[in-house]
Amino acid sequence: MNSGDRVRVDGPDGTEVGTLMPSTTDDHLVLKLAGGYNVGVARAGADVEVIERSAREVDAVDSPETGSATTVEFDDDLPTVALVSTGGTIASTVDYRTGAVTARFDAEDVLRAVPDLAGRANYRGRVVANILSENMTPDVWRALAEAVDEEVSRGADGVVVMHGTDTMAHSATALSLMLDAPVPVVFTGSQRSADRPSSDNVMNAVCAVEAATADHAETLICMHEGLSDDRCALHRGPRARKNHTSRRDAFETVGAEPLGTVDYGTGAVSFRRDHAPRGEGEPTLRPDLDTDVALFKFAPGTDPAALDALSGRAGVVVEGTGLGHVSTDLIPRVEALVDDGTVVAMTSQCLEGRVCDRVYDTGRDLLDAGVVEAGDTTPAAAYVKLMWALANADDPRAAMRRDLAGELRPRSVPWT
Repeated sequence: MNSGDRVRVDGPDGTEVGTLMPSTTDDHLVLKLAGGYNVGVARAGADVEVIERSAREVDAVDSPETGSATTVEFDDDLPTVALVSTGGTIASTVDYRTGAVTARFDAEDVLRAVPDLAGRANYRGRVVANILSENMTPDVWRALAEAVDEEVSRGADGVVVMHGTDTMAHSATALSLMLDAPVPVVFTGSQRSADRPSSDNVMNAVCAVEAATADHAETLICMHEGLSDDRCALHRGPRARKNHTSRRDAFETVGAEPLGTVDYGTGAVSFRRDHAPRGEGEPTLRPDLDTDVALFKFAPGTDPAALDALSGRAGVVVEGTGLGHVSTDLIPRVEALVDDGTVVAMTSQCLEGRVCDRVYDTGRDLLDAGVVEAGDTTPAAAYVKLMWALANADDPRAAMRRDLAGELRPRSVPWT
């Protein structure tokens, strides 16, 4: 009896039928029921019958370059998808000792935990990191970009990155800038781990694989679009934002509808707007980052001296109010940063709209001080973009005013 087997469990409290999930305790079995919810059943006194074996056999392979990796028996008629794991809730379980969610699974465990992936593609798995996303760093972004580049160079038809949701938009932005791939790169995760009721890990993973085998070459985030288990939304990484702490449809595309959707029932992928087509040839990798960048959030009453702590930084992204403002008494400190060689880019705390520092006196003074307008680039995307621009662009200031990977739209238009 293995994870992924469909089983019937007869116990003292009745009979449950479902898919056997990984468990972290010897006292209980965890079943995923047909409705999508999970249930724990005490092993003591339970009679377990295997109704259907998992169709997939997974063999572990050791790789000194990539850490633990997994593969599945190949079918020549199926596309090949590389599953690259960084950890996160989609690859996590509940630690019943503490009640907390802990990153435990490698890529092999993800495949075992989501048997619905069988038959959709051939899979190669590798682990870049095993962390919750609040522990993500630029160093891991580099390792992730290099791993995806290697998988595409080895012939993967698409890549699915398993990632925690909290900083997924940062990482998707980083890969959008660092890697120009001719095939889809799709980030996915889950708001609720496989052990919890109404987990979204299966649907998100399945839709991400469908998106990774579709005809495009975008770097996307694939997560629930609504409250029901019917479809996932496809967001461009640099335009995405996590807007809810716990809902399954936590992600939104800032300033527009998602780029596309994946129908969970049929696997059909559809796009609402123009998108990069699938291509041929080798990917282009530019993984260098200048991490000497700070994100500064202005609030009423901010002490101007707070900017002094950023003196000497290569770059600062300011999260200003409204059209891109800070209080008047901060402007001389901003000018001092610019005069000292720091690139200062202005973004807005508003969720919609774009920076325009030509409307009010404060904005004009900021432009005179040398601030670069970042348009409608989100603060998170601008933070990552400035790291990349400082390391790769001949003129980082000009790069912050130019769209590099879908992060900056030429103009803002009404949408429904």
